[in-house]
Amino acid sequence: MSLSLPFQDHLHSAAGILKSSTSSFKKIVVTAIVTVFAFCTAVAQNTPTPEEKAAYIKVITERAAKIVNTLSIKDSATYKNVLALLVDQYSNINRINEETKIALAAIKQQSITAQESALQVQKQEEKKTAQLQQLHTSFLAGLQKNLTEGQIEQVKDGMTYGVLKVTYTAYQDMIPTLTEEQKKKIYTWLVEARELAMDGESSDKKHAIFGKYKGRINNYLSAAGYDLTKEREEWQKRINAKKESSK
Repeated sequence: MSLSLPFQDHLHSAAGILKSSTSSFKKIVVTAIVTVFAFCTAVAQNTPTPEEKAAYIKVITERAAKIVNTLSIKDSATYKNVLALLVDQYSNINRINEETKIALAAIKQQSITAQESALQVQKQEEKKTAQLQQLHTSFLAGLQKNLTEGQIEQVKDGMTYGVLKVTYTAYQDMIPTLTEEQKKKIYTWLVEARELAMDGESSDKKHAIFGKYKGRINNYLSAAGYDLTKEREEWQKRINAKKESSK
């Protein structure tokens, strides 16, 4: 007994769907395998040796100690607490950034569209930002339990190489005619930059954050009518004249 044509059509259709579903499933499995493999490879490549870990801890401990030593802390327990907070902060910032690098490297290895890749990268960056913000809040809370507001300011400046004060002073020296409102605006932006720069994983990253805010400040001053090129030239003349007079 032969199959009727309508039944054959349904059979062929079902077979096509099954074939399509199987193909899609295989694609998902392959993509998952590639992703896991890429992630594992990235982890293996970025996993430090015990010697490297020890060397890194030594570096960040010395870096933290240089900052804590400027705080004039007399109580040894408080000194140790603050030192531990700083070391942990540096370590956690590094960990978050390394985890993000591994995740981003794994994304690049996936067989996905550019749009899907960009979306995953965005999610990773948002995750990193959220983690750093939470870490930042926790770190400041720890400092507040051990230090005065003045000492906390010193820690913030120490972690960002004192760029805030240097930059703020430079703007005032470059443009002596700045109004109090303009000075306040500049200082507020530099404080905001410092908070973000504290969480930067490297010196270059910290300076890049300040660079971004300097660009914002320059645009603000230009919009206010200042010719920054001329202001810099006049400032340099004043610096040179001061050097000559001190000889």
